[in-house]
Amino acid sequence: MNPSESTKPNLTPYPDEFKATIEEKIKSFCGREFVFNAFEEFCRKNVNGYFTVIGDAGMGKSAIAAKYVYKHHLPCYFNIIAEGRNRPEQFLTSIRQQLITRYSLVDQNAQDADLSGLLVKVSQKLPKDESLVIVVDALDEVEQEPGAGNIFFLPETLPEGVYFFLTRRPYTPEKKRLRISVPSQELDLRKVEYETLNAKDIKGYIRLFINHDEEHKDNLGKWIKERDISADNFIEQVAAKSDNNFMYLRYILPAITNGFYNDLSLQQLPSGLQDYYRIHWVRMGMDDKPQDLRVIILFILVEIATAIPCEMIAEIANQDEYNVQSFLDEWVEYLKKRVIKEETCYSIYHASFLDFLKGKRELKKNRKIFQQVNQYISDYLEVEGDNIG
Repeated sequence: MNPSESTKPNLTPYPDEFKATIEEKIKSFCGREFVFNAFEEFCRKNVNGYFTVIGDAGMGKSAIAAKYVYKHHLPCYFNIIAEGRNRPEQFLTSIRQQLITRYSLVDQNAQDADLSGLLVKVSQKLPKDESLVIVVDALDEVEQEPGAGNIFFLPETLPEGVYFFLTRRPYTPEKKRLRISVPSQELDLRKVEYETLNAKDIKGYIRLFINHDEEHKDNLGKWIKERDISADNFIEQVAAKSDNNFMYLRYILPAITNGFYNDLSLQQLPSGLQDYYRIHWVRMGMDDKPQDLRVIILFILVEIATAIPCEMIAEIANQDEYNVQSFLDEWVEYLKKRVIKEETCYSIYHASFLDFLKGKRELKKNRKIFQQVNQYISDYLEVEGDNIG
């Protein structure tokens, strides 16, 4: 029973709500065949079940999920805190509509069914040699009240031919919240057994960037040539510095081509993602005094978590909008921009950078500088809540 061979009368590539996310994640996608092969082997051996990919921030979990959805046109849900998409009711509404459309479930009962009931209805319509795979990304970002139920209220049992492909960061067993009585398997990208395969994909990504990235390949080739090193040597050393983290490459390679490290040798480049953030923090002058405006803006982005327009950041910070926009433009590579109601809104691009910022002494909540800012944030959120209500 191979999910990749499934054909449906109402097959659509992927939901419009996740179109931008999926297309962004699969840019320059490279490798990860060992993950896809492991999942398809799991499906061959089991009539249903849950398959979970685990990895640290930046190891490419969301890209893996996006690529699998893109390749096989699967129902999916991507938890995105910055867009406020991480609640159980949102997940059920989205998946319910995808399945109703996909399988032409026109009866009223389908509109009101819970996930278990919906999956039973779908399984009854599946041809014998076909299966249903639902991809759910970033379970660690789910916002759900404590209780006895599974995360996202995922079913304890599944009909035959139904599989879930899940991704998440590592967390403790008590946070797992997934009690099931069907087959399950976890593939932890951090395990030693996957180190060589991860490294192979990392090197493939760097090679792809050097040879085929139209925007950056010329400047990167120049940087390598000026230091009298071979492309192979560059690939090996940067791969080693990456610690098998794709987010490191996503930042470091464009930074090299944009001249940010023209004064450094290959050996002097940051080692690992957190070191990259630390060095960038210093080189952007964030340890210099005074930096109150910059740290206030970052604090607001960290605290609010969802996307917010420049105008509102300036209002909360009680600062000139031009100065706020200048900072946002300066830090654009670390921020995600999206248009909401014709306004450009900003949020922290990646969970790993959010983790780094939360660990910075300069952004600790108990600093006096943030006491008033916290009040401004509370006032802003209260007004926004009233407007929504």
